Amino acid sequence: MTTRPPTPSRRTLLRAMAALPASAVLLGELPGAAYAAAPPSGSATRYTIVPFLNSNDGTVNVYQSDDATDFRLLKSSAYTPPKNRIRDASVFKHTDGYYYLTYTTHTWQDVSTTIGFARSSDRANWTFLYDYTVPIANLSRAWAPEWFVDSDGSVHVIVSCSLTSDEWIFTPYRLKAANSALTSWSSPVALSGIGSNHIDTYIVRTGSTYHAFTKNETTKYIEYATASSLTGPYTISRTGDWAGWGSYREGPSVIQLDNGGWRIFFDGYGDGNYYYSDSHDTFATWSAPTALPVVSGTARHFTVIKETVSGGPSLAKNVTRSFQSANYSTRYWQTQSSLLNLPVVTGSSTAAEKSASTFTVVAGLADANGYSFRDASGNYLRHWDFRGRFDANDGTSTFAKDATFVARTGSSSGSIRWESYNYPGYFLRHYNYQLRLDRTAGTDLFRQDSSFVPVAAWG
Repeated sequence: MTTRPPTPSRRTLLRAMAALPASAVLLGELPGAAYAAAPPSGSATRYTIVPFLNSNDGTVNVYQSDDATDFRLLKSSAYTPPKNRIRDASVFKHTDGYYYLTYTTHTWQDVSTTIGFARSSDRANWTFLYDYTVPIANLSRAWAPEWFVDSDGSVHVIVSCSLTSDEWIFTPYRLKAANSALTSWSSPVALSGIGSNHIDTYIVRTGSTYHAFTKNETTKYIEYATASSLTGPYTISRTGDWAGWGSYREGPSVIQLDNGGWRIFFDGYGDGNYYYSDSHDTFATWSAPTALPVVSGTARHFTVIKETVSGGPSLAKNVTRSFQSANYSTRYWQTQSSLLNLPVVTGSSTAAEKSASTFTVVAGLADANGYSFRDASGNYLRHWDFRGRFDANDGTSTFAKDATFVARTGSSSGSIRWESYNYPGYFLRHYNYQLRLDRTAGTDLFRQDSSFVPVAAWG
């Protein structure tokens, strides 16, 4: 059994977040986006990032994740442009089925009037398309282009540009694709209201509101602005350390999670980490920033795309099952004094022990695409103080969320990892033969400890 210490608790903050409404909100930067929900059985959520490397800005790696936290390498050095560099790569999937990159083409020291474009059918193998010279008079640098797809399907790039008169003062501009091939672009339009000395502007849309996250180059904080039009005028309403993320942060990217909440990723270039932070009240408050496992310290400035793909875990509902540890095959979930533990269960175990190791799998109380688990007494598995336990359903939304889990692919064939619906990135895992809720460490050991195989019920 693993001896790695459990993740320290931030119960008060996280439980307050969990109690906030996880409202379904239209995500405007992805074409065809729908209301957030856990993936249906047999499907999986897939997040993709294409960062350049802290050690090398001449190439990019591709990573993917099913939980927006534990990113695994899909391909190293997946794309190297034929000339120049590749920094600040932004990725999206177009209606033609291809994935597209746009990126900064030069190092920060160089004059850079172009942004690059590349295309892929599988996210692993990329083809250079062209370098595009941004048509702004006396342009010095065109940096950090970010894709934005509006709710009408129109494709845009938000690019940060500076002039030769002051090469380090950046202003965000909008380029709009003039054709579906993404080879022709409208004249640049400055985003009104954000103003100069802002860089890395990333935009999402909810309903009729455009939300901009942009780095103030003087303070090095990520600021927040809103507008009713893509090009503004924006009103910057949050400045300084308004979200608790700290200073020397850049490259924000915002994505909607399966439970309807939002996650921001950003480059903590001041301390060498890459961070994420979650909001469950549409950007008003955020969780404490957490270093992203696996890629933190390796990846630099990326954006994230989210898709629903086939091939995810499949588990029938309204059936009884027992759950076997993927890496301790004689141990099974079992209710013991209302708590969920992992004792040895065999054919010679008592009838009571077998019954306590048998559960009914039902549709998630908070999301029918998720899962909830009911014991023989009618109580439901939920997390409480980061422990798995069985309690009577009190009918509250908090209980429903605490008792709902999202199926993620496990570490071995047939195994499933169970992610908390309202604590994204936290999984049921065994620790000292207890079943508890811990934040993913991004390690193979954690994946094994949090993987369980549904088998025919003991009871």
